[in-house]
Amino acid sequence: MLAYKQEFITFMVRAGVLTFGDFTTKSGRKTPYFINTGNYRTGSQISALGDYYAACIEQSGESFDLLFGPAYKGIPLAVAAASSLFRQSGRDMPFCFNRKEDKDHGEGGSLIGHKPKAGERVAIIEDVVTAGTAVRETVELFKQIADVRLTALFVSVDRMERGTGDKTTIQELEDTLCLRVYPIVTVREIIDFLHGREIDGKLLITDEIRASMEAYLACYGAR
Repeated sequence: MLAYKQEFITFMVRAGVLTFGDFTTKSGRKTPYFINTGNYRTGSQISALGDYYAACIEQSGESFDLLFGPAYKGIPLAVAAASSLFRQSGRDMPFCFNRKEDKDHGEGGSLIGHKPKAGERVAIIEDVVTAGTAVRETVELFKQIADVRLTALFVSVDRMERGTGDKTTIQELEDTLCLRVYPIVTVREIIDFLHGREIDGKLLITDEIRASMEAYLACYGAR
């Protein structure tokens, strides 16, 4: 596993974003772990998070013209990633994000930041994809704005769970929207890295927790 992936997993644990226990997801599934990106709350954390997204972007080798962050959680992610790409590699990437409701005064419109042009390649920056709703809404949004190409999606964690069929939600997005999806880490990488490993003196994934996570993937993972 690449070093930045290991560092990112540790970073999520220390930020209280990745936790283990008994949780219920929005879809009603009982899960032994939870990822709450709303727990990022300091300048140093958002700066570091942008660096991890930038590392994932660079590792992917993808070329694009614009970063887009879907409201709301995608907004700081796109801004942080764009800032980090400039600081780390000198790539001065345009970015934009959407309002939940169109503004009917001033400059109006639904987008803030770069104004997309026909033919531009857009990369979406998201936190964790569960059902893919925000991504599909992004597709519909851009249909009304400009004839762009949505080429890539970068997420923090791939939970590797099934969508509406036997494939994961990410696989479905790749197939139906022709998007290439790149997670910073997958849940499988989280299990492999944290099982039996202490972070700040605390053992996060015991044999018991690993067994429950494996059982969860066996039940809800791709077939």
